[in-house]
Amino acid sequence: MRCRKCPKKAIIYMPEHRLALCAACYSPWFLDHTERTIRKFKMFTRRDRILVAVSGGKDSLSLWHALHALGYEADGFYIDLGIMGSDHYSEQSKQRCRELSERIGRRLHIVRVAERVGAPIPEIKDLTAREACSACGLIKRYLMNRYALEADYDVIATGHNLDDEVAVLFSNVLHWNRGYLARQYPVLDEREGLKKKVKPFVYFTEKQTTVYALVNRIAYVRDECPYALGATTLSYKDLLAQLEHQAPGTKRRFLDGFYQIRALFAEPEAAALVPCSRCGQPTTAEVCAYCRLIEHVQRRRGLALAPADVNTSQSSLKQVLVSDSE
Repeated sequence: MRCRKCPKKAIIYMPEHRLALCAACYSPWFLDHTERTIRKFKMFTRRDRILVAVSGGKDSLSLWHALHALGYEADGFYIDLGIMGSDHYSEQSKQRCRELSERIGRRLHIVRVAERVGAPIPEIKDLTAREACSACGLIKRYLMNRYALEADYDVIATGHNLDDEVAVLFSNVLHWNRGYLARQYPVLDEREGLKKKVKPFVYFTEKQTTVYALVNRIAYVRDECPYALGATTLSYKDLLAQLEHQAPGTKRRFLDGFYQIRALFAEPEAAALVPCSRCGQPTTAEVCAYCRLIEHVQRRRGLALAPADVNTSQSSLKQVLVSDSE
């Protein structure tokens, strides 16, 4: 098959676009569509400082690379989960992030869960009733937001792709999780104490981000997180992939159709946010879920509460977190 834009051999065919592209033509197409999504949803401008949540995987590293290529001021933020195993998952992931940081000349901030919470993710899973993914998500959301606030970033960007979004949407519709449906959108606007969050890759499939990474020689961790294996969303992705194969464009139509009726799920009144009595970050309770998790973990370990994250004054938050930057 030949490239639609030149005589070279195509490396990818995208049936939903009826488009075949060669390696040389693919990156410009990919970057153009990234820019279109950014503008469509008014995610950010070139005056904004962007904090990209990077995991070492193809999506987040491709996002960081693409934003840099487009001329945006984007730095990386990596959370070391402390997941070891036979392949030293977290160490490999961190190394891939460092390699891209050096290549594009942008700063990489690193925060270690074991230092912030008092234990790595595997131990947190054993010490609490939470599943690893649940605890991990809670910790990541808290640390990303807190770092962006204290290091003066304007927006947090994540590498969620079309496959991720439609799988989550399918799950939320299947279980009628109205609260989650109300919040599922490529842009979550800034609220008091909560930074704006965006998903510039919301219209790219996993295959498309993979090809971008390969064409641009971005080294990434190919293995899934060991705790993600067997997740329900993976089976949803397989099901949706079958539908997409039978009717190209199904995923995009499903997602865009939801965006058009999303207002139906809007909550009449957003829950009031108050400062956490421990760390000062916004929460709907007296003590936020993150601080309760820390207290539980450290109580189970028989440790004194870490001053870096519990009863921490607002004036010292930036010093606490930025000290982990590299």
